[in-house]
Amino acid sequence: MPYPEKLLADDEDVVQHLHPHWMTIFWPVVRLLVVVGAASFGTALIPAGRQQGLLRMLVLAIAVVLLLFAVLVPLLRWRTTHYVVTTHRLLFREGILARRGRDLALSRITDVSFTQTLWERIINSGTLTIESAGDSGATVLRQIPDSDGVQQLLNHMVEEDADRRAQESAGYIRGDGSSVRGDEAGHHTTRF
Repeated sequence: MPYPEKLLADDEDVVQHLHPHWMTIFWPVVRLLVVVGAASFGTALIPAGRQQGLLRMLVLAIAVVLLLFAVLVPLLRWRTTHYVVTTHRLLFREGILARRGRDLALSRITDVSFTQTLWERIINSGTLTIESAGDSGATVLRQIPDSDGVQQLLNHMVEEDADRRAQESAGYIRGDGSSVRGDEAGHHTTRF
């Protein structure tokens, strides 16, 4: 699913859109299998009698509540967490009902580093730490798939953004992306 275009500027494009690493949903899927298996086994063990229907409904109700909190909430949390690299900024959004987000302009990013444990190296995941100009401190993004590749991409995008801004300020490119000739860029010749 592409990132919503309404959140992007006219000249801004999505370069990479990520969710947390798929291992974050491994345990919820395991819990799903365990709860469904246990509920099925539990309902089958209930002896026949007047209370059988009521007891089976009780087991199913417990299973639904467990599935809601142990499976559905983590899956929704994973699905609603977005790490988006665009041509102008890094966007971070998370939250199911209440939302939280942060946008970092590429021009404000001063350092991008990543760390990986041995296990994270095996599954190709890691933690990104992004330092930016200002008082807000470092932004730490955990469980990033291909964290070293994303770190290299961010460094590349920061350099491209700096080059684009330098060309815009030198008058080579207008804000709309079109080129400007030297005489249109403010270089006027005086004729006598």
